[in-house]
Amino acid sequence: MTDTDVQPQRTNRRGDASRENMLEAALKALATGDPGAVSANRIAKQIGATWGVVKYQFGDADGLWAAVLHRTAEHRADLFVPSDTAVPLRQRVAAIIDTLYDGLTATDSRAIENLRAALPRDPAELERLYPRTSAELQSWGRGWLETCQNAFADLNVDTERVRAVATFIPGAMRGITSERQLGSYYDLDLARRGLTDAIVAYLESSASSGPGDRSASGT
Repeated sequence: MTDTDVQPQRTNRRGDASRENMLEAALKALATGDPGAVSANRIAKQIGATWGVVKYQFGDADGLWAAVLHRTAEHRADLFVPSDTAVPLRQRVAAIIDTLYDGLTATDSRAIENLRAALPRDPAELERLYPRTSAELQSWGRGWLETCQNAFADLNVDTERVRAVATFIPGAMRGITSERQLGSYYDLDLARRGLTDAIVAYLESSASSGPGDRSASGT
């Protein structure tokens, strides 16, 4: 085998490493909460790259932000899918609440909050200026709904109520997380239990009578 034969593989490896480094740098920079971190040029400079490298790897800033969003979605793959079908409804809901309570202060979540704050609020404007990022955010929404559906798929609960729960949980947990970060005078453990109880009661009340009720409630 000649040097010419192996060169493409080395180039690909370098390209992959550069892409990975830039995505990790983007996540760390965005996670600082600094609005100025939402800059592809600034992120490139942090790892000693040029704008040309960004364009080569991602096309443009829109491609970089879309790739960052996709990376965080990969980190969340298969969350909340019970390995044991005997896990009761309450335990599954509590697992979602607890995971979000911890996860919303993690690097990925802080990065995405900062990125979203810098993007246009109007969906049409976002789609016009950042079509790939907009598409990835929409994919996030679909993925989160699918995650929640998978978490309760084997239980006798109404799918529309699962959709409603999937819609309001992120906002509710951001509120509780905000209280945590600000130094709340409220008992946030009690808040989480109260939210868990409310969701369980809402989902249990949708279950039709029959053997599925006992499985869903865990009683």
